[in-house]
Amino acid sequence: MAHSTPAANKAAALELVSDYSLEMTGKDVPGLIEAKDSIPAGTRINVTFLGNEDLEMRVAAAKAVRELGFVPVPHISARRLASQEQLEEFLAALQAVGATENVFVVGGDPSTPEGPYEDSYDVIRTGLLPKYGVKHVSIAGYPEGHPDITDDQLWSALVNKSASLKEQGLDATILTQFAFDTDPVMNWIDQVRAKGIDTQIRIGTPGPAGIKRLLGFARRFGVGANAMIVKKYGFSLTNLLGTAGPDTFVTDLSALLAADPKTGSVKLHFYTFGGLKATADWADKYAAAQS
Repeated sequence: MAHSTPAANKAAALELVSDYSLEMTGKDVPGLIEAKDSIPAGTRINVTFLGNEDLEMRVAAAKAVRELGFVPVPHISARRLASQEQLEEFLAALQAVGATENVFVVGGDPSTPEGPYEDSYDVIRTGLLPKYGVKHVSIAGYPEGHPDITDDQLWSALVNKSASLKEQGLDATILTQFAFDTDPVMNWIDQVRAKGIDTQIRIGTPGPAGIKRLLGFARRFGVGANAMIVKKYGFSLTNLLGTAGPDTFVTDLSALLAADPKTGSVKLHFYTFGGLKATADWADKYAAAQS
């Protein structure tokens, strides 16, 4: 269902872009240090769990996030874990540097699990997370679906994970894949709320980045980026030079959210594609324009 976009609402735009979260990899610590003065203190910063990084690198990045005055949200990639022992080793190492209160549990990329965990629900229902000091768990949401998982499976997983976290007394956030188009995002939020899930949602949004790179990531993750959408958001499929920021998407999404109070608590999560300072500077400039 298409949502007609109301007029821009500066107060709503300012509210949406406040208290954003960011994403970095284990290799981005130098970029984080460069960006630290541009990022508001206490910002939630997710630390990815990539196949080409090791435990030490992930833990060091989470520690750096905390020491610089931000909130580390390390990723736990279920399908990359070879054993329960490896999961506990990672949690213990994070706990030792004060970085387990907030985690993001995700299925992960490998088509075949490397150990006993088929998906993020398998990790959550072990009951091990609270044992290592976890208090808040982020889980994944897919407004435009997933290339390898059916919609029915995605909804079932979201409902089951939400219920399990509630049973364990853990706070939760739903963090989505990035999007360019407000229609599938708003429709998906409506469906989440219709299922009785009132968890805060963080909508994944690409920070300012090279157009060619953005479209490459969109294709990889099955995100819609057709000619109409990319034209709407200010860049062209025929001219892949230059950069694009999420100004139009954020402005339109904030107006739609403000017009529909049933959407509940919705914030932004920026996929920075390595550009932490560029993203934080963009958010600062965008917020200033709304004030």
